[in-house]
Amino acid sequence: MDDKGIYPFKFQVETWRKFGNGYSGMVIAPTGFGKTFSVFLALIADFMNHPGRYKKGLKMIWITPLRSLSKDIAKAMQEAIDEIGLDWVVGVRNGDTDPKVRQQQVRNMPEILVVTPESLHLLLGQKNHARLFHHLHCVVVDEWHELLGSKRGVMTELGISQLRKYGEQLKIWGITATIGNLDEAMEVLIPYDMKKTKITAKEHKKIDILPVFPDEIEVLPWAGHLGAKMADKIVPIILDSRSTIVFTNTRSQSEMWYQLLLDAHPDFAGQLAIHHSSIDAHLRIWIEENLSNGKLKAVVSTSSLDLGIDFKPVDTVIQIGSAKGVARFLQRAGRSGHSPFETSKIYCVPTHSLELIEVAALKEAVKQKVVEPREPEVLCFDVLVQFLMTLAVGDGFYPDEVYERIKKVFAFREMTDEEWKSILDFLTIGGNVLKSYEEFHKISVMEDGLHKVTSRKIAMLHRMNMGVIVSDAMLKVKFISGGYVGMIEEYFISRLKKDEKFILAGRTLEVAMIKDMTVYVRLAKGKALVPSYLGGRLPLSSNLSIFLREKLSGALNPKASEKELKFLHPLLVSQEQRSHIPKDDEFLVELIRNREGYHLFMYPFEGRLVHEVMAALIAYRISKLAPISFSMAMNDYGFELFSDKEIPLNEENLHHILTRENLMVDVISSINSAEMARRKFRDIAVISGMVIQNYAGQQRSNKSLQSSAGLIFKVLEDHDPNHFLVKQAYTEVFNVQLQEQRLVEAFRRIERSRIILKHSHVFTPLSFPIKIDSLRQSLSSEGLDARIRRLLQRGH
Repeated sequence: MDDKGIYPFKFQVETWRKFGNGYSGMVIAPTGFGKTFSVFLALIADFMNHPGRYKKGLKMIWITPLRSLSKDIAKAMQEAIDEIGLDWVVGVRNGDTDPKVRQQQVRNMPEILVVTPESLHLLLGQKNHARLFHHLHCVVVDEWHELLGSKRGVMTELGISQLRKYGEQLKIWGITATIGNLDEAMEVLIPYDMKKTKITAKEHKKIDILPVFPDEIEVLPWAGHLGAKMADKIVPIILDSRSTIVFTNTRSQSEMWYQLLLDAHPDFAGQLAIHHSSIDAHLRIWIEENLSNGKLKAVVSTSSLDLGIDFKPVDTVIQIGSAKGVARFLQRAGRSGHSPFETSKIYCVPTHSLELIEVAALKEAVKQKVVEPREPEVLCFDVLVQFLMTLAVGDGFYPDEVYERIKKVFAFREMTDEEWKSILDFLTIGGNVLKSYEEFHKISVMEDGLHKVTSRKIAMLHRMNMGVIVSDAMLKVKFISGGYVGMIEEYFISRLKKDEKFILAGRTLEVAMIKDMTVYVRLAKGKALVPSYLGGRLPLSSNLSIFLREKLSGALNPKASEKELKFLHPLLVSQEQRSHIPKDDEFLVELIRNREGYHLFMYPFEGRLVHEVMAALIAYRISKLAPISFSMAMNDYGFELFSDKEIPLNEENLHHILTRENLMVDVISSINSAEMARRKFRDIAVISGMVIQNYAGQQRSNKSLQSSAGLIFKVLEDHDPNHFLVKQAYTEVFNVQLQEQRLVEAFRRIERSRIILKHSHVFTPLSFPIKIDSLRQSLSSEGLDARIRRLLQRGH
């Protein structure tokens, strides 16, 4: 390529060399450094050096997590191939591919095929599919860090294990950005006994993290207050750039900032777009194209753009509020800066003053190159059941031979012989409990032991329902007496017990019953819970939590470079005067008594997800001391329990309330874990094919899905409580929703800490944002403004 003055990076040359020497492996490099070409050109180079090794047909499968990436990747590859002068074709196969093109591909495979994990499984479910893969040399998984830690990652692992059946010599390569557990990531992708290597680019993308400071410091900070004021500061940044992505964390936040920017600069009309997952696919593609060709000045986006849509990089990235994690932050920052050698600029705009501490924490994490690990999913039996069905609707499978292969897959190493037997029973006769229902007898066993689907209807329904992404359901909220209130996420409602209260559309409501996909309520008074929406639930990562606590610990004596902490000095002094700034080895508890009642604040700095579980747990433990009911609120830094009765807490019993003893037993008592598992089971039932989502020409409503899944769950719980899918539902509740590991870790840390109990009559800078969040849910916006003004006057 040197006639163009382009020279390959060292890591690319290294990849080509290792590939040529028969290695599999993983390439780790920052966004925008040509990771794609490292592995793709390795195949071309190997072909040119040893054309005799290659036969006609499919040579490489390229797996990518996003459909929107496929087009760009295929185009870049095809251009390179044409320039080299090869007559190879690069094909794309996913849900958007024209059926005519798909049929053509099966008749005459391209040399390189770009697929999603789902479309690979659809190929494996075709009759006589082995012929397609006989001459396959290599399978590549792009953006492996995005698939790892999800059920789509498990699909990918299973797909690769099947491809190895058609050629043990198959090379497996992964491409990833930096994650905290690279060795494990490679072990999950390539758990086989083969020559493997890890190639890390020495090049680093330079990142400039630029905080945008408000004009004045709010000593009592709260989210939302800074919005309009900060919009005026963002407008000039956008005007000075050719193209900008403004990242927000939730859909509602993206809608709000889109409006704020238009109000601040009406000339943006027609040059500003909004991009999130609820927007129609055609419109999304139009936005992506127009941002890269310069017709759009800026796009306000949720995480729908940070998953590596391979944009021609934009000039500038703006992050509104907290990015919640180092990896996500780096990924977003990497979207800016046109060439590998340019510096990526990311502006951080706080939504309230305290978020500036997070900017300082992020800078520290980036400086120390600390990035979160992605924990791999294991024993996802629902995905395995779906995969076995896929093989059975194709050419069928012999259990012993498949079992041997699946036991090598990372996700299923720990599977027992007994679990395997239950899975086969489940697929052939519906297992012990469901054997009298004809529709669960899906796979027939042939005379020679071949397991195969013989019913055309079952095969068709399976092909239509493949995949592991199950959308999160929203439930309707209606009054028992009739009348519609609104929609609420099933996730939130599943935690409530009968007669518990929550707030929606400014009203306090009590749960009367949940039937199918509707919550029936009556009006109520008194303390209530504030709903949280999953969209706003990107949890604060544990790495960022550690840096956050560290920064706060030394916040009163900032280093010269810590501009954010210097700016925050008045707020930090106020926190220290009214209460205390917790040091690294301390845990702060505040008891605030005022006209409203009694407020208990605790600050674990573990993120909203963990705090939600902790708040319920602490409330449960206190209620064992005295009959007392609480309303709860939380943010990423801490949580509040509020009551009109005095809270019986003191230095002596506080240690008992915060103990690690009986932790998970108390957690289970404090939440409705059976209901949570029942809700989780819906996804598992859909993925494993127990409940069919799509029928020809119609999609079933979530309502009928939930009732079918609920019935099956009840039957299994009553008659076969050890069923492998019921056990999986509970495991997922503990690992994902209750964050068991992180919760235990947090309590271990609290036990080692000095517990500091402070009493006050006014809100402190740390408690105020949590308080306002809880008021926001129960008051109209005018009422909220008046209430905040009163609190601020009282607080100063």
